[in-house]
Amino acid sequence: MSALDELRAAAAGCTRCALAAGRTQVVFGVGDPHAALMFVGEAPGYHEDLQGAPFVGRSGQLLDRLVRQELGVDRSQCYIANVVKCRPPGNRDPRPEEIAACRPYLDEQVHLIGPQVVVTLGNFATRALLGTAEGISRARGKSYRFGSVHLVPTYHPAAALRGGGDMVAEMRADLVRAKALLGSRPSATPDHVPTPTGASISTRGEPVRGDHAEPLQEEP
Repeated sequence: MSALDELRAAAAGCTRCALAAGRTQVVFGVGDPHAALMFVGEAPGYHEDLQGAPFVGRSGQLLDRLVRQELGVDRSQCYIANVVKCRPPGNRDPRPEEIAACRPYLDEQVHLIGPQVVVTLGNFATRALLGTAEGISRARGKSYRFGSVHLVPTYHPAAALRGGGDMVAEMRADLVRAKALLGSRPSATPDHVPTPTGASISTRGEPVRGDHAEPLQEEP
């Protein structure tokens, strides 16, 4: 069993927050465990909770189409996960304590998969990974150094479905930016070594240092 599979098994029995009581199953993540491109969304919805996979509804269909058209790959060649692994009741926004409880799993996923580019989908994923209160409308259109990874924020596909053609076009532009960064790593050496926001969970159930705990800075 791989380290990622062991982490999945550990997450399946997680009771670190109250969301565990209402879930059908943990929605850990899907895709290539060695993917160069990783997408991080907010939290599972109704269909995701039932099927155990992220982005399986209409928003997932839009994401799949845009990724196929702009990057020339399908979801099996990427890795897709969420900040929160269990569905919040009524699809409400995840609460800070729920994000904090689930964050070690996401940090360890990024560490084990080792993508070159992480695309954050929407406000919650962008704010969580960049450690900012800035909204997605201001954060998108740029890339950021995030440890040894390029981070590209874009809209959540559910928001793009509501927002119409202009928002979808901006998502396309963000995906083109992500594609241009594939095959590279951030070149600048950071002046500031980030302090982890919390311990990660190792596949042996032991806390480990979180390599992806804080952002560094916007890339030129």
